[in-house]
Amino acid sequence: MALSNAAKAGASIFAGATQFGVFLIVAEALYPGYNVSANYVSDLGATRVADGTYLINQPTATIFDASVALLGLLSILGAFYFRRAFHWTPGAVMIALVGVGTLGVGLFPETTGVVHSIFSLIAFLFAGLSALVVARFQKKPMFYFSIILGVATLLSLLLYVGDLDLGLGVGGMERMIVYPALLWAIGFGGHLMGMEDPPST
Repeated sequence: MALSNAAKAGASIFAGATQFGVFLIVAEALYPGYNVSANYVSDLGATRVADGTYLINQPTATIFDASVALLGLLSILGAFYFRRAFHWTPGAVMIALVGVGTLGVGLFPETTGVVHSIFSLIAFLFAGLSALVVARFQKKPMFYFSIILGVATLLSLLLYVGDLDLGLGVGGMERMIVYPALLWAIGFGGHLMGMEDPPST
């Protein structure tokens, strides 16, 4: 039996988030001396050092950049199928922007400076907003988890931008943005995989 568009959207989002979660751990493990509190997530792609140059560890950089770029591509594909399933453009655009942001992070590492920062902000902001906006398509209790994780991502982003790390370090606070969003994407993707397309109105 053919998959519904909703299931295709869910499979794309689930696969993207899951593979990124796994390869993030692999990249961290392969990076010599990596510290989740002191190091930014994107340091896995390229790390700015004291003299202003960048240190690129291999194969860590290739693993991280490819994985985050794949997350972006699969999120954009998920947005396409989400639009076909639910015929609701705002939600699809939100998810697509998450994909654009994460794809940009993979294609433009820290060595690109402000360009990388812009794509990171797009990914972080719209990941949190997406969780809130598309909660309406999820049954309880996933509806509540979506709201909680979206709020957690956005609050952590505000703290991060305000240089308030709550003792977690810059890397730890950045992960308080990334992990809730990643958990939401996995849960949301799984939720969609069990859905049929709603009837067109």
